[in-house]
Amino acid sequence: MEPIVIDGGKGTVTLGPDGVIHLVWKSKVSIDRRDSEAAMAKVNEISGGSEYPMLVDMATTESVSRDARAVFSIPCAANRIALLGSSPVDRVLANFFLGIYTPPCPTRFFTSRSDAMTWLKKTDA
Repeated sequence: MEPIVIDGGKGTVTLGPDGVIHLVWKSKVSIDRRDSEAAMAKVNEISGGSEYPMLVDMATTESVSRDARAVFSIPCAANRIALLGSSPVDRVLANFFLGIYTPPCPTRFFTSRSDAMTWLKKTDA
């Protein structure tokens, strides 16, 4: 499946042959409420009414607004979420989200794509 561009063009969503939804944000973007709502709409659209694990590649994301973080705490088609980052800033953004908001499903931060994918594909939460 080809990546679907999120309205606003700041990222893409794909349902991979691995059965994982991949949400990839472009480098250096600032994510606001409109962006997060558009992303979640595409995630729900691509899922076709089913639930899938989701890898969110947020490496090098510039910032995520408080309103955007609130949208990410609303249940969607994801049944498990791995936040993938590469820098201390990414870890701070993820930990802030996880500390303030209750994620809609099991959610963890990773700096290793392979570790994130292993966790996403586990059958136990």
